[in-house]
Amino acid sequence: MAKTVYIAGLGLIGASMALGIKRDHPDYEILGYNRSQASRDIALKEGMIDRATDDFASFAPLADIIILSLPIKQTIAFIKELADLDLKEGVIISDAGSTKSAIVDAAEQYLAGKPVRFVGAHPMAGSHKTGAASADVNLFENAYYIFTPSSLTGQDTLEEMKDLLSGLHARFIEIDAKEHDRVTSQISHFPHILASSLMEQTAVYAQEHEMARHFAAGGFRDMTRIAESEPGMWTSILLSNRETILDRIEDFKGRLDEVGQAISKGDEEQVWNFFNKAREQRQAMEIHKRGGVDSSYDLYVDVPDEEDVILRILELLRGTSLVNIHINEENREDIHGILQISFKNAQDLERAEHLITENTDYTVVVK
Repeated sequence: MAKTVYIAGLGLIGASMALGIKRDHPDYEILGYNRSQASRDIALKEGMIDRATDDFASFAPLADIIILSLPIKQTIAFIKELADLDLKEGVIISDAGSTKSAIVDAAEQYLAGKPVRFVGAHPMAGSHKTGAASADVNLFENAYYIFTPSSLTGQDTLEEMKDLLSGLHARFIEIDAKEHDRVTSQISHFPHILASSLMEQTAVYAQEHEMARHFAAGGFRDMTRIAESEPGMWTSILLSNRETILDRIEDFKGRLDEVGQAISKGDEEQVWNFFNKAREQRQAMEIHKRGGVDSSYDLYVDVPDEEDVILRILELLRGTSLVNIHINEENREDIHGILQISFKNAQDLERAEHLITENTDYTVVVK
């Protein structure tokens, strides 16, 4: 039976979700809320949604499923608003927030005793692009779509959500909301603090040491890439997961002090073990398995500075799905080749390595 789905927030995530739902459920009616008219107009013009509004409450009573793809504070405010609306009995309410405890707690507080179902969710996908204009039906391909069930999650709620979102081609997983926030504080939230701190430190340092701007190479670029993330979103994330993030900061301070003491003492063995242990631990982690949209498989090629050499490489890779191409032109002390090519999966990486190795005499490094 066709359902009515209401997506509040037609940014990159919400609009891409609408495309994914339509892919497997073209008969479903998708309603959209967005404050700005520009995103509403794009979503309507491109057929992502069937109807749009800037009045959140107006469409809520029509929906069988409501997905809040909004900043955390607004998500909580809309959950509170939903508690006072005349919704369909058994309606499923979900969200797309990057932290879960505060949202799940709000749902259990405001929606308790209501004839609704709620399940927290966090699609671990994204892009440097924003807005409905950047919507991509493949945005969630193989990315984790995390569900954090609540006391309001009915027996069939998860199965209904997985069926609704089947067109996203995501990898569904369930986890407790508090554990979600603990895990993401370490592997997502805290790294953003590190990247921004390193960027700020370097910017200040470069005021007296200008060449720091020019010598910053691949390692620095990779470590600080996420410092370009949208500040409003990350402010909201950090402040909604304060206790856990503060714990990670204190833990890291201790680790810095420990390696600092080893360097101060000239303890060669301890410093060597510090780097070797980190290398072994990284190699053992599932970083290179596609667990999220940011995961990729990188191949580096040392190519000569000759006309059309990059076009020749790309011609060899015709038919292979590429994520990104980067030319490392300046300081290459800590990178593995001039041409860096990123792939979506291991199969494409292996195919590319074989094609380039067999058809050229260039040095190829896989990372």
